[in-house]
Amino acid sequence: MSALRIALNDLTRSIFAWRLWSLLGWLEIRQRYARSKLGPFWLTISMGVLVGTMGVVYGSLFGVKLADYLPMLAIGIVMWGLFSSIVNEGSTAYINSANYIRQVHTPRLIYILQAAWRNSVIFAHNFIIVIITLLIFGVKSWATLPLFIPGLVLFLLNAMWMAAVAGLISARFRDLPQIVSALLQVAFYVTPILFHGGMLSGKHKWIVEYNPLAYLIDIVRQPLVGEVPPAFTWGLTIGMAVFGWLLALGMTGRYHRRIPYWV
Repeated sequence: MSALRIALNDLTRSIFAWRLWSLLGWLEIRQRYARSKLGPFWLTISMGVLVGTMGVVYGSLFGVKLADYLPMLAIGIVMWGLFSSIVNEGSTAYINSANYIRQVHTPRLIYILQAAWRNSVIFAHNFIIVIITLLIFGVKSWATLPLFIPGLVLFLLNAMWMAAVAGLISARFRDLPQIVSALLQVAFYVTPILFHGGMLSGKHKWIVEYNPLAYLIDIVRQPLVGEVPPAFTWGLTIGMAVFGWLLALGMTGRYHRRIPYWV
């Protein structure tokens, strides 16, 4: 059986086992916030304070209107939190689930789906910040809002294949999770989250133009701020998702049987 066929079979079994990975993800959230009155809303509160503080400070430094800057910043930070959490936790998904993998015959990608689901639940809490920001400063265009849904799907698909690749390599090389975490910290500052591409001068625009993460942020942020993502942005993010999942499935199928020995 080819590696791709093995991986597709694993992915299919993982998707149909949605009760398992959704339950595992939900239980982990409950354990993390056991006896807490607010639960994940503590993350929402801290992120809301961060967005408000950075919005005032950086808005003043960049000399832009708060009504324009704060929604852009809020969406960027909330979406980056979702992306970085999925990739970071995906890189340790197999390692942290070593006991399950060794003792129970389960599909491998179920642990990547578990990490994505868990962080999507937390994202749903944090998205309240975006809603409040849009309610305060107003929605610029209701016509573009529906584009957020397909943009979010592409955003999640790209985050998940990166998590799957990182998780597989990290199971073999245990130093990779630290490298992934460090790279994400660097990527945060060179991706248009605290700023938008128009703030960069001509000779520095390559920082955004050649940064694929910039297009992932734009595909979900532009519809919410009243802009239609260009066709190039759609094409690039779709291409990234297709290529990335082919890579992730190919690697998963090839090393499928080695994962229990690595973890």
